[in-house]
Amino acid sequence: MDTVYLDNNATTKVDPKVFEAMIPYFCENYGNPSSIYESAHVSHCAVEKSRETICEFYSASSPKEIIFTSCGTESANLAIRGTLHNTSKKHIITTKVEHPCVLNTYKDLEEMGYKADYIGVDENGELNLDELKSLVNQDTALVSIMAANNETGAIYPYEEAAEIVKSINPETKVFVDAVQAAGKIKLDVKNTKVDFMGISGHKFHAPKGIGAIYIKEGTNIAPVLTGGHQERALRAGTENVPYIVGLAKAAELAMNYLPYESTNVKALRDKLENGILSTVKNAKLNSRTKNRVPNTTNIGFEYVEGELILLHLDELGICASSGSACTSGSLEPSHVLRAMKTPFTSLHGSIRFSLSRFNTEDEIDYVLKNIPELMKKLAKISPFQKELSQILEI
Repeated sequence: MDTVYLDNNATTKVDPKVFEAMIPYFCENYGNPSSIYESAHVSHCAVEKSRETICEFYSASSPKEIIFTSCGTESANLAIRGTLHNTSKKHIITTKVEHPCVLNTYKDLEEMGYKADYIGVDENGELNLDELKSLVNQDTALVSIMAANNETGAIYPYEEAAEIVKSINPETKVFVDAVQAAGKIKLDVKNTKVDFMGISGHKFHAPKGIGAIYIKEGTNIAPVLTGGHQERALRAGTENVPYIVGLAKAAELAMNYLPYESTNVKALRDKLENGILSTVKNAKLNSRTKNRVPNTTNIGFEYVEGELILLHLDELGICASSGSACTSGSLEPSHVLRAMKTPFTSLHGSIRFSLSRFNTEDEIDYVLKNIPELMKKLAKISPFQKELSQILEI
């Protein structure tokens, strides 16, 4: 068995059709889209056609609402910092389970004098919207809520949250980090009160280094990168034409594959999840909400260290993770699972498995065949041998 890649929330393989669409814009149609000669016009048209595709991907009202960025982190910073640059309000709200690109930006802003509040979640990672309602006030400049959690796959009611925010303070801006939702569930910004929504191409089979942000038409926002006039003067720098084309092709494919995601990919995810839970007695599902993206499961293995599990999975050719790739260098347990009050016995042994349309049933069978024996192996070297031997009956 070749490598079984089950870490698609960290990054995805570039779809060969995406790569093929990009190729002509490296060595053939390489003109600067801002120049006026004919060969540059080809690049310009490719960018604008791609903008139309991403507009459709978002279900936005106009291609003018789409700005190309380098990634989800840049999109988040543009929405957050760009909003605060144009207001004197000092109150901002987000959740305790956001991606580091939002949480660390908020921490930085707190050091600059902003007052930040963080919404809690329950044991399944469900947001406390009553808490949100109690926190929004007339000084609230921005609320940031992700569309789907990168560690548990839980889908958050960002549309309802935006309604709550705007009903209390219509001037408050709402940013949605849709990086983990894009390509897995349908996005529809036109029918929401969301002001900004960010995506990252490498999460749905485009290359790393390209993303986009939806900015509702008429929204006042300042650029974070200043320089030239590109992207309506909101994102200076020569447009990355091949990658923009790749992002659009990946979005086009993702829209076509949404039914496959919700059926075939979900079926494989459920087979993996149910198979582990039924054969490994120290395995616990960390988020039992049914409202999850179809590709993600997060399972805690009691009394076993997560990093040790990952190292042994790697020896078997299985790639998974213990949480966000952006925090994988930290020895701290997941901030998401801590916010969910996940029991200590499984907190450090929690593994995220995230699938894609490129995974196969044979791969899932391979994982299910090997994990029970792996747990028995790890039980013999765990400091909690006594507890594990009773649970696993070894």
